[in-house]
Amino acid sequence: MSPSPQEIPSAGSLVAHTTDNGVVRLTLNRPESLNAITPDLREQLISGFARASADPAVRAVVLTGAGKGFCAGADLRTGAGAPPPERVPGDVARLLREGAQRLVGAVLDCEKPVIAAVNGTAAGLGVHLALACDLVLAAEGARFLEAFVRRGLVPDGGGAYVLARLVGPQRAKELMFFGDAVPATEAQRMGLVNRVVPDDELATAAMAWASRLAGGPTRALALTKQLVNASLESGRAAAFAAEAAAQEINATTADAAEGIASFRERRNAVFRGR
Repeated sequence: MSPSPQEIPSAGSLVAHTTDNGVVRLTLNRPESLNAITPDLREQLISGFARASADPAVRAVVLTGAGKGFCAGADLRTGAGAPPPERVPGDVARLLREGAQRLVGAVLDCEKPVIAAVNGTAAGLGVHLALACDLVLAAEGARFLEAFVRRGLVPDGGGAYVLARLVGPQRAKELMFFGDAVPATEAQRMGLVNRVVPDDELATAAMAWASRLAGGPTRALALTKQLVNASLESGRAAAFAAEAAAQEINATTADAAEGIASFRERRNAVFRGR
């Protein structure tokens, strides 16, 4: 019998954190504001990804939102993402580096596969947070909204970097120039979303995928993630060299030995994330 999900005590926590059989579920927990990101929420989320990376018992991560929305972006009402009223040159760039860019980087750099379960509206930084994940599942009622242009703002949180690599520069510009809401089914057609599922099946579908990943060769998945992400920024020679280095590292893992042994013995492999 599998152990029951274990919730980490988090009185007043802005990120609910549960674990179950190697899967960590990080839930943005400000439903009254559609999980808009404050500095405190951002720091809790970054810490959650860092812990997931470092903990060998964690083998997959699910990111979702509480309530009716995934994430409404930065909470501008609290000043999150906004420069101080009196600033000197460099303040805005520093704010972005230490804030939205650092958050999206925590997802991209997480050493465990991350699944976004988009349960409702993802807007602004919330879109980029979801798209930085390795796999994206969306409820039928979800929608994606590049809201920056509506406020006269430039996209942040690595939006141009992430979006252009998923849908190409022209489609990325269309989304960012107009700021129209994109329904989940259209987002899947465009390549922003892997799967769209009925609203009431999202949590089950996300856990099913996460459980499959948690049963896989964790280090091989981490190295594969690094190779795919790096391939978008390097030429063939660098990509081939990175692939060879990743193979060298992975060849020393117990899971690689188990995979080869199971093939020779004509049985299913049992990976332990080592």
